[in-house]
Amino acid sequence: MADMALSLIWQPIRIGPLELPNRIARAANTTTISQAGIDEQFIAYHRARARAGVGLSILEAASVHPTSILSYAIDDAACAGFERLMKEIRPYGMRVIQQLWHGGHHIPGLGGRLPWTASDVPSPFSGMVGHTASVREIEELVESFASAARRCRDAGIDGVEIHAGHGYLVQQFLSPLTNTRTDGYGGSLENRMRFAVEILRAVRREVGQNFAVGIRMSASTARGNISAAELGQVARVLEAEGLIDFLDASYGDYFEMDRMSATMAEPAGYELVPDQALLESVSVPRMVTGRFRTLEEAEQVLRSRSAEIVSLVRAHIADPELVRKTREGRAEAVRPCIACNQGCVGGLLQVARMGCAVNPSAGAEAILDESLIERAARPKKVLIVGGGPAGMEAARIAALRGHHAVLVEAGAHLGGALRAARLAPRLHTIADIVDWHEREISRLGVEVRTSTFLEPEEVLAESPDVLIVATGAADRDDGMQVASPAELPPGCGLPHVTNAHDLLIESARDFAPAHALVLDDVGHYEAVAAAEFLAERGTAVTYVTGHPAFAPRLNGTFRNEVALKRLYAGRFRLLVGHFLAAVETRHCVVRPLRAVREEIIPADAVVLVTHKTPRRTLYDALRDQLAEVRLVGDASSPRTLQDAIREGHLAARFI
Repeated sequence: MADMALSLIWQPIRIGPLELPNRIARAANTTTISQAGIDEQFIAYHRARARAGVGLSILEAASVHPTSILSYAIDDAACAGFERLMKEIRPYGMRVIQQLWHGGHHIPGLGGRLPWTASDVPSPFSGMVGHTASVREIEELVESFASAARRCRDAGIDGVEIHAGHGYLVQQFLSPLTNTRTDGYGGSLENRMRFAVEILRAVRREVGQNFAVGIRMSASTARGNISAAELGQVARVLEAEGLIDFLDASYGDYFEMDRMSATMAEPAGYELVPDQALLESVSVPRMVTGRFRTLEEAEQVLRSRSAEIVSLVRAHIADPELVRKTREGRAEAVRPCIACNQGCVGGLLQVARMGCAVNPSAGAEAILDESLIERAARPKKVLIVGGGPAGMEAARIAALRGHHAVLVEAGAHLGGALRAARLAPRLHTIADIVDWHEREISRLGVEVRTSTFLEPEEVLAESPDVLIVATGAADRDDGMQVASPAELPPGCGLPHVTNAHDLLIESARDFAPAHALVLDDVGHYEAVAAAEFLAERGTAVTYVTGHPAFAPRLNGTFRNEVALKRLYAGRFRLLVGHFLAAVETRHCVVRPLRAVREEIIPADAVVLVTHKTPRRTLYDALRDQLAEVRLVGDASSPRTLQDAIREGHLAARFI
């Protein structure tokens, strides 16, 4: 039975000539699932969301001109792919709109070709200074948007969206920070909006009124940039001429990238207030985004009349079945997005491909969609030792396949390292995936034993057909740093030295040292969490890392960037490229990695975040004594949450 608390979200709505079956949308998000255009992987990704009941999907940014390429271009190959895509999508009723895009100075073109842009202003993302487009070249760009729209229409796509936000080419013309032209395309707002107006006029002439056309716009946080109110003036001009059927309001640009895809520190709907002036400027249907995770949150937006359509992008990456499960009254079964940005955004910037920390199937639906899981012909007894993320996912998938899954955890609770992580400031939602896993393995009948430590002979006594070892990793206590592993700093055994896990789990409420040193040799979030935990208690924190930057393994997730903002609001000092040489009772000795100069740092508490040691004793003892033994997660190699869940998933899926 559908959830009766939801009503507006299920209502159809028209955007121009196009009727959407409901108010649930997915704004364009870059996946780079396929570098070859619209292939089966790409189609499978969108088919999974359509099958579950999403009303509208806006396909990721497609290039209209060879001077800037991000994912795929609107060419003959893409058009053939569109036809295959729409053949798969049509039966489910989901509408499909293609976003038309040019990156301007942020993203180069084919073969590294210099991108065309508004002015010779460097990109805050890449530092690139693009080629300032001439008037003739501007006319060429305008025509490229129009011809791309025509190709989309002819290939069966339901509409197009012009990307005029996030600091890309159209916004580079709109913004006084990136448009320093002195001709008819620069200066006043009327001149700066000329490029956008000409694009929409050309598109409308090309496709007519019987084809949905919209625009995406985003206010900037950068001082002196175009405001939401000025964008509203542009949107009013476009609406008055009948050039747009909908407005897609977003937030942020490359001056402050975390505004575009906020971390778990931000509340649902965080974009609504800064976008208010833009949203109130038009009467066409408005779509909003902003870390919405549930349809209940989307319903609240509709009831507040802030918008008529709500986009849930990352939530649908985490669980493509979000709409179906909610409509069936099973909202608690929706796999939660934890807003870690690790796979969806960080994956793009680090490995050039979207993934998902909590959903190993995301972007690989053609081969890993959970609808493809089949029950085992001959069920086996699968013993999983270790109740962290890898072990819980392995138990869930083993049970889905019909095996007798037994999950054994030495501690009193499931969750592994996430039990400590959830105690860090603004990191509480990271353990939502633990809560979900616990509900799912209970529903599936997994046998769970906590407070149970198994020796090798006890495992053998269980007579498992398959053993999955997910015992995690142990903290080192010797202060070993990868820059000089033979040089162990003396004093690491002193009583005021701890690790991040023990700091978060065991610290008394009144623990607030005057000065603390956090050593980060890993570059991920563990040391950041420790620093924030101490800073919130008023401690002066010195953050020492051998890396050349602050928490570089978080690049692309924005969590390091937003954490730095908070840390610098207190007493915080960052020393990059430094080595912890010694720990004393009330201070530490540090030095630059490439120099002998030493500095004394006051430290009443020292937190060591160094590389962990895999707990693989059980695996080593039994790998030759049982037919199938698999090692997953940190027990194999200490890495990330995404690696742990993926390895647990695959280990159980292919038993």
